[in-house]
Amino acid sequence: MQLDLVDPELHRAVRRMPRLPVRGKVGRRIVRAVVRRGGIGKPAAGVTITDVDEGQRIRLYTPAGGGSGAALLWVHGGGYLIDGIAQDDALCSTTARELDIVVVSADYRLAPEHPFPAALDDTFTAWQWLQASAGKLGIDPERVALGGSSAGAGLAACLVQRLHDAGGTQPLAQWLLAPMLDDRTAARRELDPAQHLVWNNAANRTGWGAYLGGLPAAWIGVGDIDLFTDECRAYADRLREAGVDCAFDLVPGAPHGFEG
Repeated sequence: MQLDLVDPELHRAVRRMPRLPVRGKVGRRIVRAVVRRGGIGKPAAGVTITDVDEGQRIRLYTPAGGGSGAALLWVHGGGYLIDGIAQDDALCSTTARELDIVVVSADYRLAPEHPFPAALDDTFTAWQWLQASAGKLGIDPERVALGGSSAGAGLAACLVQRLHDAGGTQPLAQWLLAPMLDDRTAARRELDPAQHLVWNNAANRTGWGAYLGGLPAAWIGVGDIDLFTDECRAYADRLREAGVDCAFDLVPGAPHGFEG
């Protein structure tokens, strides 16, 4: 993708952004190590940053005076592959100060070592911890928003749906920055040549493939006069597009259940 499509104000930052080597194990280790050392920008002054260990890392950003009683549960990005709780220190602390709220940043286990639903389970655990700790933190449990960026925003959106289905106290709002929502985007090979800046579709396939764990090889057989012919063919095509080894066997003149 050409740099002239980027807003001039962002040129310098985009030029400095390296292509993330997330497709290989060694590359992921290097990126994770770099991200753990620090984030983008400096934390905002006047905000207390503390870490809590509840079987996973939870980082609190508390404004001077303790805040207004509202809170944000934040989930970092990283394509489900990169450890980044520190990368958002500046964003989370500035949000806490400017909005006078407590921000709770949730860490989560990473793919491919921990595929779905590990990351979602961890964000759910962070939500439960926040709700249980609301009194101690000076938070109204019914004034909590969910937010995140990229894969973190996708996790936040997914968590909202999970909480809706589970019932109980619900998030007050969603704040989603460029959410990574749909794994089907990764299967759209026509998007590859665009080489989107910062995160392209090749990286997207790596992230989704790692998070969803990949699928085993498949054989699909169906008759050509079966009600399900078209959807079976479409599913086989989608599996192949996603890099799954798939054989599709179309049997002429065979209705549904003919193999019986």
